[in-house]
Amino acid sequence: MKAELHQMGVAELARALRQREVSAVEAAQHQLARIRQHQDLGAFLALDDEKALAQARAADEQLAAGNAPALAGVPIAHKDIFATADLPTTAGSRILAGYRSPFDATVVRKLAEAGAVNLGKLSCDEFAMGSSNENVAVPAVGFDHAVPVRNPWDRTRIPGGSSGGSAVAVAARLVPAATGTDTGGSIRQPASFCGVTGIKPTYGRASRYGMVAFASSLDQAGPFARSAEDCALMLSALCGPDPEHDSTSLDRPAEDFSHHLSDSLDGLRIGVPREFLGEGVAPGVRAAIEAALGEYEKLGARRVEVTLPRTELSIPVYYIIAAAEASSNLSRFDGVKFGHRAKNYRDLADMYAKTREEGFGDEVKRRVMIGTYVLSHGYYDAYYLQAQKVRRMIADDFQQAFAHCDLIAGPAAPTVAWKLGEHGDDPVADYLADIFTLPGSLAGLPGMSVPAGFDGGMPVGLQLIGNYFGEAKLLNAAHRFQQSTDWHQRTPEGYE
Repeated sequence: MKAELHQMGVAELARALRQREVSAVEAAQHQLARIRQHQDLGAFLALDDEKALAQARAADEQLAAGNAPALAGVPIAHKDIFATADLPTTAGSRILAGYRSPFDATVVRKLAEAGAVNLGKLSCDEFAMGSSNENVAVPAVGFDHAVPVRNPWDRTRIPGGSSGGSAVAVAARLVPAATGTDTGGSIRQPASFCGVTGIKPTYGRASRYGMVAFASSLDQAGPFARSAEDCALMLSALCGPDPEHDSTSLDRPAEDFSHHLSDSLDGLRIGVPREFLGEGVAPGVRAAIEAALGEYEKLGARRVEVTLPRTELSIPVYYIIAAAEASSNLSRFDGVKFGHRAKNYRDLADMYAKTREEGFGDEVKRRVMIGTYVLSHGYYDAYYLQAQKVRRMIADDFQQAFAHCDLIAGPAAPTVAWKLGEHGDDPVADYLADIFTLPGSLAGLPGMSVPAGFDGGMPVGLQLIGNYFGEAKLLNAAHRFQQSTDWHQRTPEGYE
């Protein structure tokens, strides 16, 4: 049993724990040992065995008493964008090196209340800004310097970003599930590149309290796991209103997303935007998506052609709005109250400048400068205001499409994961890779990536997008697909 623990998903492990086939302490110890065995992937930024095992012992007591919550004893890990009282919170940035939060993020608290055992914090692009997880500036566990996270399917390739550490931790079987955040595709794209399942709920479904802010109108928490069933269990635990702490949290009651997983797909209308399978999509990716759509037709679904005519505009719109919000949110990192502070400075202004110069990486500086520019006098109307207007049009395009379909499907990314360093000093190449995930983020819609095949030995993810509060329908469609395929069960060689 112990040798197979790391191959168990959330649902299977939760059942084994509840039936006392294995203890929470055994599960935690097994996964902690495995994390250190594969620490060369660079997935973890912090571990605390003592606190993790204390949580596991508490879960075992609940399980023995018969009053354990749904995820009691299940080991997970959190993207290092979520505040945790027991572990450092850095957002992958030097400017927060050594910072300890006095509180837990709502997502962290909710999963703890559901019984999950937090093993540690996962690597991410600095302040969640990136598509490759090469922008992390904090040393990973086992290293004395910052390292890019490596894709377990091919260690010379990126895992995707910004939640690359989370995707890798699940793909390499270091944990059965992990949290991530999705601002413009940072759950769906790395899930696609690493061959795991990841879901971003409707904006406002999960509280942003305690999530280090990048772009407040876009950031949303969600889980990575092996399967749609596992994601449903995780999502059920972390969603719910948080009016006391988050004004953008929706007054929508918590929901058990597992209830309709096995519903029939007969008559389900799957919209395929012509823009999602056009020029720029790698042939192998297109073939995998077409095969997945064919599988859905075998399951009783019907393919419908729709259009999202402003897909290409989502890139400039996103990088104006997100940068503008980042320039505002990151102004709090000034070296005064917490985090890094420059040692040598002349006055307050010089301290601000040197602290940010030393503390922020190149990509963060780039986005802050872009955001400050588009919000400046004379450019606000020309750029920011126009971007907001087009954002509304992109959301309207989705509603017109949903008049003809129940779900929208296409690739999560136009290619598979690229080589480490391949995009080098060309940030636009990274930005273009998000073209299929950005529209749904701008509209605030739920979306997920489901393993759907391979191209040249690298995973391909099928993106499913639902209408507002359509998470249960998404998970149902993903679950039925996974019942008839085994892409989500594939494990990278060397990590079995």
